[in-house]
Amino acid sequence: MKNLLEHMGIEPGRLHFSWISSAESTKFVEVAKQVTEATLALTSKEKKYMKTKPKVA
Repeated sequence: MKNLLEHMGIEPGRLHFSWISSAESTKFVEVAKQVTEATLALTSKEKKYMKTKPKVA
C-alpha cells in the first residue's frame, strides 16, 4: 500500500486505518488526536514551502 500511495503522490503519513468499535469511544478519541497531530506535523512542513497563504473561496 505504501508504494502505491507514493506512486500516486500521496505521503504515507496522510492515510491512517484503525478498527474502532462503537463501544470504544476512548480509543476513538486517542486515535483522532494522534491522526490530528500527525497531520498537523505534515502540514507544518508544507508551510515552509508556501510563498503565499492559499485563498479560500
